[in-house]
Amino acid sequence: MSHDMRVVEITKPGGPDVLQLATRQRPEPGHGQVVIKVAYAGVNRPDALQRAGMYAPPPTASDLPGLEAAGEVVSVGSGVTEFAAGDQVCALLPGGGYAEYVATPAAHCLPVPDGLGLKEASCLPETFFTVWSNVFMRGKLSAGEVFLVHGGSSGIGTTAIQLAQAFGARVFATAGTDEKCAACADLGAEHAINYREADFVEILKAQGGADLILDMVGGEYIPRNLTALAEDGRLVQIAFLQGPKVEVNFATLMTRRLTMTGSTLRPQSDLAKARIAQDLREAVWPLLDKGRVAPVMDSEFSLEDAAKAHARMESSGHIGKIVLRVAGD
Repeated sequence: MSHDMRVVEITKPGGPDVLQLATRQRPEPGHGQVVIKVAYAGVNRPDALQRAGMYAPPPTASDLPGLEAAGEVVSVGSGVTEFAAGDQVCALLPGGGYAEYVATPAAHCLPVPDGLGLKEASCLPETFFTVWSNVFMRGKLSAGEVFLVHGGSSGIGTTAIQLAQAFGARVFATAGTDEKCAACADLGAEHAINYREADFVEILKAQGGADLILDMVGGEYIPRNLTALAEDGRLVQIAFLQGPKVEVNFATLMTRRLTMTGSTLRPQSDLAKARIAQDLREAVWPLLDKGRVAPVMDSEFSLEDAAKAHARMESSGHIGKIVLRVAGD
């Protein structure tokens, strides 16, 4: 019996074409870990940043891309009691998702929600961990507040719209086409703003300002976000598609009592990620089980077509999540 597996490696920093099929040994579970036979793996922007040489994996993580997957547990390490071989799970990964098998802490795994297949489940962890930790834990969004998410049709955006709406916030979103805006409105956005045609700052100010903004754009959006916030508003930064360096008048923060914060998910401790997983299981998984919240799917590519999946993501034409089919349901 072969213990080799197919994987997708980053052969050198570069464009999508540097992603190549290769063969490696299957991982073994360490203490507190499970090994998952991957059915589907989610594709995310950090994967593309890592491929381009701009986002190094943590020292203890696999050098293979892939931060989320779903499949069947095939082996468990010492100390694991919550999952057993044969269980179907989705999991947040430190890396290594573009492979037929992957090891990850059992505490970062969650059951596949009722009514969802492994394909849909594979694209839950990265976005749901990110949105929950930034919008609710860090951003402290509460019912009745005005929430603005930029990039509303992205995987993060479609998740943020649904969760914010489910927890009683008034949701505003920006997107770059009428089709994407319509998708945001369908998911529960009260107002979807085509940023090519309207100024989100004016629209939010007319509402009294946003209590919370989730931003992945950065650049010129940063000072505009601060203007669009209500008194005591919060800005949470999770990426910088337009760059992280910009001039800001910090007197605005002081006089209007604003809060600026942000985070990345991957470098956080295993314990921090386990706490997010526990929160999700208690607060969000029941919504997924009941169908009140669901992942928005864009497209599916085979493992060997990982380069095409990255090209699709970087075209920004997608609405929702892109997945790699590794073994299938």
